[in-house]
Amino acid sequence: MQIPVLVFVLKRIGYMVFTMVAVSLLVFLLLEVNVEGVAVGVLGPYSTEEQRNLWLEANGYFRPAYVRYFEWVSRFFTGDLGHSVRFNVPVADIMWPRLWNTAILGFWAMAIIIPMSLVLGVLAGMKEGSPQDRAVSLLCILTVSVPEFATATFFSAVFVFGLKWLPGISAMTDGFDWVQLILPVAVLVTYDFGYVARMTRASMAEVMTTAYIRTAFLKGLPYRIVISKHALRNALIAPFTVILLQFNWLLNGVIVVEFAFAYKGFGALLLEASLNEDIYLIEACSMVAVFVAVSTQVLADIGYMYLNPRIRFK
Repeated sequence: MQIPVLVFVLKRIGYMVFTMVAVSLLVFLLLEVNVEGVAVGVLGPYSTEEQRNLWLEANGYFRPAYVRYFEWVSRFFTGDLGHSVRFNVPVADIMWPRLWNTAILGFWAMAIIIPMSLVLGVLAGMKEGSPQDRAVSLLCILTVSVPEFATATFFSAVFVFGLKWLPGISAMTDGFDWVQLILPVAVLVTYDFGYVARMTRASMAEVMTTAYIRTAFLKGLPYRIVISKHALRNALIAPFTVILLQFNWLLNGVIVVEFAFAYKGFGALLLEASLNEDIYLIEACSMVAVFVAVSTQVLADIGYMYLNPRIRFK
């Protein structure tokens, strides 16, 4: 690894650590500094002041805020995420399975979104302004313009109540069922593939107008060789970054889809924690979501550097 590359990677990791520290401090200030609110959230609104004071003293909430902050952060590193009031179990016991469920949903969604969006985007960008470009662009605009709850309602009306092909919920009450994943995955794919395809199309169209592509055509190289050997790699640089950022959207943006199909995932868990003011669960979910966001951003920056060698020496 060259020194400039190593410095670049270390800087990105440093930004990641700094962001995590800043967000952890913000989460602590919002949820932990108001000790009265913490006690009410844990003991309930009908607890007495004496009960709250006893609980706060027993859990060390009368100590200085900076001491509690460092202890709070250290507990995260040791896996002690607190106790969920809503589910009456340790936060880790409920959060990690839900995170895994969302990972399954996101994996299958991205397994369809990535090849579909790249193929359609490249086909549209190869011949900008052609009928195939207009058709792909129209399809992408239509799908992106419809929100997830409307797509979920439409698919349920057609495939659940109309054709009766698929189940209306994905609660997995009788164990894991692949059939129950079809509708949630279909909604995610329908909403998201158009955005990635449009980014790919714009990148491909820009590459097709560059001087080296025109030179390759003037030299008589076959169209297929020009596209596959010269245009495609450079055209995929921007979509690569966009695709990695979609993982953060899949983690936090699936709340509507998971709620619509009663899917027990991370997004639905975060919604339940917010509605029930489950402080420790909100804290844990927030930190995990931020970690995924900054880590995918770091991976996107590093991947972009390897795809575009020109920035390695800047």
